[in-house]
Amino acid sequence: MPVATHKTYVSMLNQALRDGYAFPAINVLQIDTLNAAIEGFSDARSDGIVQISVAAGAHTSGALNQPVLGAITLAEHAHRLAEAHGVLVAIHTDHCSTGKVDSFLKPLIRETEKRRAAGLPNLFHSHMYDGSDRPLRENLAVAVDLLKRCRDNEIILEVEAGVVGGEEDGIQGAPSAKLYTTPDDMLRVYESLSAVEGGRFMLAATFGNVHGVYKPGHVLLKPGILKEGQDAVVARYGESARFWLVFHGGSGTSVEEIHEAIGYGVVKMNIHTDTQYEFTRGVADHMFRHYDGVLRIDGEVGVKADYLSSAWLEKGRVRMAAHVAGACGVLQSSGRTLAEKL
Repeated sequence: MPVATHKTYVSMLNQALRDGYAFPAINVLQIDTLNAAIEGFSDARSDGIVQISVAAGAHTSGALNQPVLGAITLAEHAHRLAEAHGVLVAIHTDHCSTGKVDSFLKPLIRETEKRRAAGLPNLFHSHMYDGSDRPLRENLAVAVDLLKRCRDNEIILEVEAGVVGGEEDGIQGAPSAKLYTTPDDMLRVYESLSAVEGGRFMLAATFGNVHGVYKPGHVLLKPGILKEGQDAVVARYGESARFWLVFHGGSGTSVEEIHEAIGYGVVKMNIHTDTQYEFTRGVADHMFRHYDGVLRIDGEVGVKADYLSSAWLEKGRVRMAAHVAGACGVLQSSGRTLAEKL
């Protein structure tokens, strides 16, 4: 089964909105975490989304530090790997700030344009423009321009209104940031982007979300903000205007809050902090259990089977894949793959 097409991706999001579930969108930093994400989807019989950030692209390109090259490499691997699994996988870029649009987002759109001209499927299915570092008017002006280019290439654009606090891949939310999107904000987003005929978009509205993971009570989520915004848009423009909403900064959120947000139209939930922890925990377990094997201490030679990178990376991959499968269960996407209906 190949990766999702634009048509099947739209169907995925529409069915999730209609039936009340969401897809885990897993940030991947290199091949091993990408493998874990897709394996987790497959084990849960869930369609899903893998996300590639500027930082992930830079990391994957090694000493070259070329985010576009690294992002293309990861996306191409996802295409090949998804063919061996029986679920649909969409490929997305995450949190491209305004200052990186020309150096990251537009080159990746051009790469998809080149592939389409050669009769090949899209490299990416959606991109996120994070204009939360600008006033909403400027944010939307850039978003409209990007949406036109995305529409012409059957790419969905994700935008953000408000600011998710905390830190994500080197992007720091301002301490005084506007953490709660208003109904007026959501109306402005809809009115601006819906003017691009044929454009498809998702909205990361903010309701107190914070990137990273915190102890209970530290983050004050207000999922009802999503309902207020959706209601305002639907009241003015009809049911077809209901947003595909995205939940950022969800690590450590209670299951009850997640389900409430899904009930208000969240169809995509970003998961990064928790999956990275699980991967690293798997590696750490191996290192602690095989301390004498992975280190050459006291004149010994170590144990090659212990210090081979494939041995400890596998431990991280397996543990992260299990967590991704569990996230599918929480988001209620397990067993709902559309691949079996194609």
